[in-house]
Amino acid sequence: MHRITILGAGAMGSALTTPLIQNGHEVRLWGTEFDSELLTELRANKPHPRLGIHLAPGLQFYDPPDIEAALTDADVVILAITSDGVVSILQRAVPYLRPGQALLMVSKGFGYDATQHIRLLPTLLTAALPPHLRESCPIVAIGGPCKANEVAAGWPTATVYGSENQQALTLCRALLQTENYRLCLTDDVVGLEVAAALKNTYAIALGICIGLEEASKHPWHNLKSAIFTQAIVEMARIAQALGGRSETVTGLAGAGDLEVTATSGRNRVLGERLGRGESIATALATMRRLQQTVEGVAAARYAVELAAQLVNAGQLVTADYPLLSAIQAILSGEAHLVETLSRAALPA
Repeated sequence: MHRITILGAGAMGSALTTPLIQNGHEVRLWGTEFDSELLTELRANKPHPRLGIHLAPGLQFYDPPDIEAALTDADVVILAITSDGVVSILQRAVPYLRPGQALLMVSKGFGYDATQHIRLLPTLLTAALPPHLRESCPIVAIGGPCKANEVAAGWPTATVYGSENQQALTLCRALLQTENYRLCLTDDVVGLEVAAALKNTYAIALGICIGLEEASKHPWHNLKSAIFTQAIVEMARIAQALGGRSETVTGLAGAGDLEVTATSGRNRVLGERLGRGESIATALATMRRLQQTVEGVAAARYAVELAAQLVNAGQLVTADYPLLSAIQAILSGEAHLVETLSRAALPA
């Protein structure tokens, strides 16, 4: 038995309690200030509000002020925080971490480093650790494809865990793998993280096709197929430019995760709203009222800036990512949906 602390009581952090409890571990679920209502519901033995599922019995719940108690003697720490808050939560946890703890991360996205360059989250988390932890606490990135409610329910799931530390990956498999929750391991953290972040952005474009179908009453399957294919091509190009491998993107971590995200999820929903004719401002305002965070919007902005960095470094050319640029133009309210997506996704 191991002691596992999960920082973040949202959907995915809570979902991971299922395989961990099934494997007999002691699991502590700590909530941020945004999770207080969730913790109240869970303590009352009600279904998780975002999952609609009762979590496994035996969990220990910790409130925001109790982060030290939640982390005391933990063997493994899982960061289940949104991309815009994960670095600050890690910094908050640092005083209570100790050498040798593996740090698993379900957050997906990009951020700025100290020089205002765009970096992947594992790089930013490593930089946030003091030297004595930086060398001894391996970071493991958790990618997709997996919907949190299915993981929580114990339904069949294959997902990808990435780290350059083979021992940490072996530990993850021993801790989390069950009959229905299966881990594919990779040392290509860059490819995994590029796919994990960018699939949210490309899913918006696929959602637009669904919205167009709903509005026009005829299918847009051909355009949707072209967008899906172009998305994989562009993610692979960006991953390779950063030192990752294309096969990671064309496999489960990229193509698989994009399929899941485009089939269901908030990024697809935003695209649907746009395809039905809503403005980007109206669609986002509605989703904010419903407490639906659309990570693909921020990811698009970061990714376009990252791609520009790679162009300046001679590692990409602008023609390598027309669909990404098209999606950002749409999200900026500057482009006609069908014309812009068709120009970007159809062969020249």
